[in-house]
Amino acid sequence: MNEMKNCLTIAGSDCSGGAGIQADLKTFSALGCYGMSAITSVVAENTERVISSMSVLPSVIFDQLEAVFSDIRVDAVKIGMLPDAGSMHAVAAALLKYDPQIVVCDPIIAATAGTELMQGSAMNTFINTIIPLCTLLTPNIPEAEKLLGCTISDYTDIKAAALSLFAHGAGAVLIKGGHLPGDATDVLFDGRQFHNYTHQRINTSTTHGTGCTLSSAIAAFQAQGHPLPEAVELAKEYITGAIEHGLDIGKGHGPLGHFYRLFPERT
Repeated sequence: MNEMKNCLTIAGSDCSGGAGIQADLKTFSALGCYGMSAITSVVAENTERVISSMSVLPSVIFDQLEAVFSDIRVDAVKIGMLPDAGSMHAVAAALLKYDPQIVVCDPIIAATAGTELMQGSAMNTFINTIIPLCTLLTPNIPEAEKLLGCTISDYTDIKAAALSLFAHGAGAVLIKGGHLPGDATDVLFDGRQFHNYTHQRINTSTTHGTGCTLSSAIAAFQAQGHPLPEAVELAKEYITGAIEHGLDIGKGHGPLGHFYRLFPERT
């Protein structure tokens, strides 16, 4: 029997359970990994809106990471919401100390409804401190545009943006193309070549937490030994099914059906 892999998520808490820490832990569990977490922000949100958020003290973020890394083998790290420069410096200090080999970062800059989740003043800290520590960066198009100060209108622009983010120090870059019309095509630059992943767009409102879930799934599959391009393909297959089996919960964009492979009759 293969040894279970341990995956750590560093992200904000979504009290409605659809995104953030909660989505990450569900994804790790659904894919057969042991999930651990370090909470960076407590976010009061639901399927419709973000009401408020409170950043965790940088010293407490570092202590959470110290508690995990000093005691438990960490096979992969997923980074989500980092609300301010203090949280970024705390995370960077822990990653530099323990040097995990897989670090997948989904840059959470704003909620779907537009609420700012990363302080604008911290953008440069993220670019200079966090991106160089990531083995994979997974922005969507609006996030890539904000990080680079550019406009992305087509797949030529996506490839150029991926190369620019790679030049900022990321080990690899996956830009999600869901904000462009037509079938959704994600573009991976793995440091040597481009890989395209195209899936038919699913007409559904149960999409809360898709970015969190995708990045966590990639981290989990990489932890299990799959090469990056294959891990992305497997994660895309998983998230497509999770969206198709989304849950009719809440009044807005409902959560994904993370456990559809385990309990298909309940989704």
